[in-house]
Amino acid sequence: MFIDYISLMLINLAAGLALLATYVYSGLGSSNQKRWVPGFGVVGAIALVTGLHMTFTWPIPGSFNIAFGETTALFGILFVATSLTLAMGWELLTLGIYGFFAGLVSLLIGFRIINLGLTPVAVPAGIGFILVGLGGIFSAPALSLKENRLLRNIGAIVLIVAALIFGFIGLTAYWVHLADFSTWQPLSK
Repeated sequence: MFIDYISLMLINLAAGLALLATYVYSGLGSSNQKRWVPGFGVVGAIALVTGLHMTFTWPIPGSFNIAFGETTALFGILFVATSLTLAMGWELLTLGIYGFFAGLVSLLIGFRIINLGLTPVAVPAGIGFILVGLGGIFSAPALSLKENRLLRNIGAIVLIVAALIFGFIGLTAYWVHLADFSTWQPLSK
């Protein structure tokens, strides 16, 4: 049996997307940016550690390691860097540029998950990846036009829908994994 912590990655992603949606809707441009540091830091740390571990060790079968591991590592480093940037009072635009490329990866993976039917919930998972990808692609323009409430509202809605999709998939994964792994025993030495 293999180690499967994708459920943790999915719930962390859902929490991070909800946090980001809230930030885009009400925190972007506010005077107290440091209040967002802990949330972005916690989400980023969990995503970076799990994403890098999955990317370097391939603990689960097949291309799930690429789809979930590599995108989670990209998501994690963006959230860690956002936390640091907000703490230091730096500009977020360069992270928006990085987010554009991470968004392209997420967009491509979303379409490919649907195309290959990679998971039992390939269509919702693919749509979730596509929505996150769109969020990343439009992050630099949104940061440049942060006074545009319509653009921010649309961005927040896209992120909330993605958070709901990944939250549902993550909670379902916990439900299934608890049953599937209920009799698992570590290898004896």
